[in-house]
Amino acid sequence: MSRATVDVKELRQLLDAVVAVNAEASLPGVLQRILESATALVDARYGALGVLDPSGARLVEFRTIGMADDTVAAIGADPEGLGILGLLVADPRPIRLADLSAHPESHGFPPNHPPMTTFLGVPIRVRGEVFGNLYLTEKADGQPFTEIDEELAVGLAATAGVAIENSRLHERIGELRVVEDRERIARDLHDTVIQRLFATGLSLQGAAARIDDPALAGRLEQAIGNLDDTVRHIRTTIFELQRPRLPGRSLRQELLDIVDEVAGPAGLVRQVRFDGPIDLTVPTDLGDEVVAVVREAVSNVARHAGADTVTVQVTVSDDELEVRVDDDGCGPGPGAGNGLVNLRRRAEQHDGSSELVGGEQGGSTLTWRVPLAG
Repeated sequence: MSRATVDVKELRQLLDAVVAVNAEASLPGVLQRILESATALVDARYGALGVLDPSGARLVEFRTIGMADDTVAAIGADPEGLGILGLLVADPRPIRLADLSAHPESHGFPPNHPPMTTFLGVPIRVRGEVFGNLYLTEKADGQPFTEIDEELAVGLAATAGVAIENSRLHERIGELRVVEDRERIARDLHDTVIQRLFATGLSLQGAAARIDDPALAGRLEQAIGNLDDTVRHIRTTIFELQRPRLPGRSLRQELLDIVDEVAGPAGLVRQVRFDGPIDLTVPTDLGDEVVAVVREAVSNVARHAGADTVTVQVTVSDDELEVRVDDDGCGPGPGAGNGLVNLRRRAEQHDGSSELVGGEQGGSTLTWRVPLAG
């Protein structure tokens, strides 16, 4: 992307979008973040992300943003990739239109569809194959989308492809049980995902060295740090994949499912991070405690914190297990409710501790620690 055409503000917006997309782990979460980030990046009123079927000939999933739920329901069935949407399906190259209706491939809109004029579409590729397409319409200022808008959307789509691939591999890890498949996924994570993250980090480091704006340079350094953290967690995953594992429960997968089950209905943006060989190290009885602690802590955030985001970090070291739950809500209330008392008792039964503290900028952090038997 040419620095002569993209200014500091636009580069900062692209950086924010890259960080937001890579913060998600699940594939549905990644797709939603891509859509939200893309519309904000080019200031589009409406956006859609269409996922192609394995043959690449039609859309099998269609996510939208900008339209009210009742409007989406009134429109009816999702499009399958005809008309203007089909242009990118047939020829996956970026396209900008000042007037959708003037294009010869335009088939018009179905009943109850809001009017749309300006259009920007870009493909999302995963390992060189088109995964789906981003469709953006109605630039907020009423003007056509610009060449810079197209460059920004293409840049985000490149990052989105890596994030989608990462999510797909992680989902497959939870589904596969055959040793050979686990080893192959570990190789894919190491040889493909980690190497691409390294390349992205080096690119950002190079950009930071050429930027005079201290604030933007700081954001770049933060993004580089986030990428390093992601690499560290992927290495932990690779370690668990490559070690022999007895049949039975996956504590890691249980915790992922619990956080989705409890935080999802509350509309919380959630992140779950693991550090260390969770499934190999934590005994069954302590694993039951961890499941109960995470359920209680996330439930407290969903019910009482007024938060938008919850982050669960489970860390295993040589001699200790730590569960940390952060949120960006209103902070701890007065006194200790039954939930917090139960968390403390669970920790004390294992000679551990549980503490809830407020952050300087709001929110709260629960830290639950217990020793691991040698």
